[in-house]
Amino acid sequence: QVHLAESGGGLVQPGGSLRLSCAASGFPFDIYTMRWYRQNTGKEREMVATISFGGRQIYADSVKDRFTITRNNNENMVWLQMDDLKPEDTAVYYCNTVFQGTTYWGQGTQVTVSA
Repeated sequence: QVHLAESGGGLVQPGGSLRLSCAASGFPFDIYTMRWYRQNTGKEREMVATISFGGRQIYADSVKDRFTITRNNNENMVWLQMDDLKPEDTAVYYCNTVFQGTTYWGQGTQVTVSA
């Protein structure tokens, strides 16, 4: 059974940093692409960052040069380092993967950027 569990969200001031974690289980993590998405109230869920099993990274333009996605295939973990946070980064952040044609999401972790 696939399980994704995010942690690390919280309240941070503009310009601050947070590191989100996602613990994955129930599928062969080391050969699957992992993604971070976010969703703010009243908006569509959007892809923030993607990392392939080999470590290739893709970022949304809105977070490029501020966010970094990494993974450890031995620990079944993926992280999102978020620096220089802005109020518009406020959202619930979700870990995601697609395994055998089914899309899986974690429960999400709230990130609030506010003075």
